[in-house]
Order: sequence, then structure tokens, then C-alpha cells
Amino acid sequence: MKKFVLVFSSILIVFLYSCSGNSNPNATTQEVTQVEATIVDVTVNQFKDLLVELGGTVLDVRTPEEWAEGTISKAEKINFYDDNFASEIERLNKEEPVFVYCKRGGRSASAAETLKEKGFSKIYNLDGGLTAWIDAGNQTVK
Repeated sequence: MKKFVLVFSSILIVFLYSCSGNSNPNATTQEVTQVEATIVDVTVNQFKDLLVELGGTVLDVRTPEEWAEGTISKAEKINFYDDNFASEIERLNKEEPVFVYCKRGGRSASAAETLKEKGFSKIYNLDGGLTAWIDAGNQTVK
């Protein structure tokens, strides 16, 4: 019985991961845009390239204290921890892509789920968050 549970769990994990919308870190922007999932985790380079190619809203879901340390240029700032987060995102355009990030990727993944529930059509979540952005040598603005 234990062996069955172990095998079943392994198969389930593989299945869930393959359906999660995580993109290949080596995928081209064209390949990433063809992913049918509403939420797609993307690398820093994919995030930058897709933003240039597709346009859309950059959404920083960190706290005001974190924003003071720097943000990606032209980012909308809506604190994920605010009670009114769900209503605040309603003012964004649901028909254009949303490029969401936080410090490391956890909050933005949760925010992406909320965006999806609210009817946003395409959400690109920055894998590794602003930390990965900075580590890759990209600038922030204050």
C-alpha cells in the first residue's frame, strides 16, 4: 500500500507541475506567449522581452516599505497585504497582460491567482521576483 501511495503521489506531482503554466526558462518569447495557461511563470529575460513585445501593466505587489527601496520602472503599486487588494486590482485593464512581481515570487504567485479569479486574461509572474531582477543586473527606480 505504501508503494502505491508513493507512486501515485509521484505521478500526481509530475502531472500538476506539467499543467501549472510554468514556462521553460529557455523558451523564446513566442513560445511563452503560446502557453495557454492564464498564469505563466517567466524568467527575468522573458519578463523584459515580453513586456517590450506585448506591452501591458507591470504590477508590484510588495509593501510600501519595500517600494521605497526601488521598483521596476513604471510599475503600478498595489500592496498584496492590503485588505482592499482585490478591489484595487479592478482598476487595471483585464484585457492586457499583467506582469506581476514581489520580492522573491511568493506573493506575486498568490496575487496572480487573485488576478486570474478576477478575470484577467494573461498574467506573467516574475520567477524569483525583484531579487532575481536585481541579481540579473537590472535597474530599479525610486
